[in-house]
Formats: sequence, structure tokens, C-alpha cells
Amino acid sequence: MRKEYDFSKAQRGSVAKANGKSRITIYIDDDILEAYRKKGDELGRGYQTLINEALRESLVKKAAVDARTIRRIVREELEKAG
Repeated sequence: MRKEYDFSKAQRGSVAKANGKSRITIYIDDDILEAYRKKGDELGRGYQTLINEALRESLVKKAAVDARTIRRIVREELEKAG
């Protein structure tokens, strides 16, 4: 160990910045969090990464109308038409 260290260029804060990421506080339902933790363990990946991927997918995924939704809409319209 040195007797003296030069801290003139030192900065306060985290040692390594995570570029493109922000630390936030968010409340997630316990059952959702537990499901992602379990899924992360099964896949050998981090649960936060899985949550991030799910959020990203929800932003880019276009809403697809499935057969069940179409049936519901048709029934509603037929009821309105009498």
C-alpha cells in the first residue's frame, strides 16, 4: 500500500455508471415479482432483465385482435342492432 494517494481527480458517486439505465423506485405486486424471480431462476437470467424485456415488448408490440375479441365485438354490435 502507498503512503499517499492522489484524490485530486476523484469523483463522488458510483464506481461504474450503467450507461442507458436509470435507478428508480417502483412498486410491483408481490405475486408478479415472485413470478419473475422464479422465471429468472428457471432461465438462469436476472428477474430485472426479464421485467425490462416485458416492458420493452409491450411498447413495441402492436395490439393484435384475437378471435375471442372479434366474437365479443360482433355480439355487442348485434345486440345494439337488435
